[in-house]
Amino acid sequence: MEKKSEPSNLTRQNWIDQGLKTLAETGVETVRVEPLAKLLGVTKGSFYWHFKNREDLLEALLQEWVKRQTNSVIERVEAIGSDAATKLLHLFELAVQDDGRAENAIRAWATNDSRVTAVLAEVDQRRLNYTKDLFLQVGFAPFEAMVRARMVYYALVGEFTIGARSNQAERLAEIRLQHAILTQRS
Repeated sequence: MEKKSEPSNLTRQNWIDQGLKTLAETGVETVRVEPLAKLLGVTKGSFYWHFKNREDLLEALLQEWVKRQTNSVIERVEAIGSDAATKLLHLFELAVQDDGRAENAIRAWATNDSRVTAVLAEVDQRRLNYTKDLFLQVGFAPFEAMVRARMVYYALVGEFTIGARSNQAERLAEIRLQHAILTQRS
């Protein structure tokens, strides 16, 4: 059966963006076709133009989160083309610019979905490995590099879990001090 003309001018990305916003604000349980359509001011037909079903949307949300919160962050850090210590600082600064709400929603979702758990484990490992590699480039031995990577990563994830402070200047000052402490060689 051929598809008729697209029922709205919304793109697949519009649905993904609204889905991620809803996910971050109220959790995966509230990411449903009808409420999203209402928020976007369209009928459900627009949704089915872009997605097979809710599961298709949820998979797209998960992949978009990985792209935005891991892949593009690493790409942005690598794009500065500087030394490893400077890249680490840039990585830390980018990390604290996020409010952590989508991260928390993904972690909550993972508690009830093994597929999401597997993706989250891959993301955590990729982030830790990347951070460890930068510490290795700074000159730390492998064990020290991993301990330092875990310290900063677990602190950031913990801050997201507890609730990110709204004072961005304070958060940046703190992450810069953490960077100075963690990159200092004895």
